[in-house]
Amino acid sequence: MPEIMNVKEMVAYQQGAVVSKTLVEKETGTVTLFAFDVGQSLSEHTAPFDALAQVTEGRAEILIAGIPHLVGEGEMLVMPANKSHALKALTPFKMMLTMIRSQGKQPIK
Repeated sequence: MPEIMNVKEMVAYQQGAVVSKTLVEKETGTVTLFAFDVGQSLSEHTAPFDALAQVTEGRAEILIAGIPHLVGEGEMLVMPANKSHALKALTPFKMMLTMIRSQGKQPIK
């Protein structure tokens, strides 16, 4: 039976940490929730597939190929495949990250 879930309540903040919870893990993609304490970050890296970051709470700076993007609650940003990206929480910050493992069409701009 399908279950209705509250995305904001499914992952909790921990002081000085980044917490993640994988909701879907399939060969074709993943959906992962993240909670970042203020000032926590993900170091610069690349991924072979596009990733969609949907902000559910707080604010963060996401660098894509060295260009900063400020994102807040209710906003989303596509991090293109094979472009370096990094993230820093400006406030306590939660997001849902969806990665589809496909070489299909380019993301909507």
